[in-house]
Amino acid sequence: MPGYPGERARRRQQEAPRRGRDLALDTDPGWAIRLVGAAFRRVAADSVADLPGGARGYLVLVALASGEPPSRLALAKEVSLDRTVMTYLLDDLEAHELITRRPDPRDRRARQVLLTDAGRARLKRVRRSLAAAEARLLTDLGGEDAEQLRTLLARVAQTARREA
Repeated sequence: MPGYPGERARRRQQEAPRRGRDLALDTDPGWAIRLVGAAFRRVAADSVADLPGGARGYLVLVALASGEPPSRLALAKEVSLDRTVMTYLLDDLEAHELITRRPDPRDRRARQVLLTDAGRARLKRVRRSLAAAEARLLTDLGGEDAEQLRTLLARVAQTARREA
């Protein structure tokens, strides 16, 4: 009987280990995000090491590959980089012939940033390398779980971006 004192005591005993488990470090989302983020940076570092700007350069190439050529300012906002840092990064990427800049036909004062064929090829190689690194990190997840994790992380990232 649910209201019976003995039944309540039994339920409290059953719930005690679970409550303690809810407070365990390995179930804390902040701890998990920090640990996974650090692990991903470690495994991904080799994949982006030869790109100008490393991980930042990679993000710029990905952003450029995914749509209409943005201005430097729009690109800086999209990848969450300071516009001054973006200028230096674009200079490096352009020196390596991975991107090019041209006047925006809609606004001659602005310059569009475009991915070159060499940049697209380099991005493809880096993505393959990152996929292998990511697979090592997600080795304990099945394909469906790994895809679900990617989807959920993307949603959380969008929320974080809105709140920034």
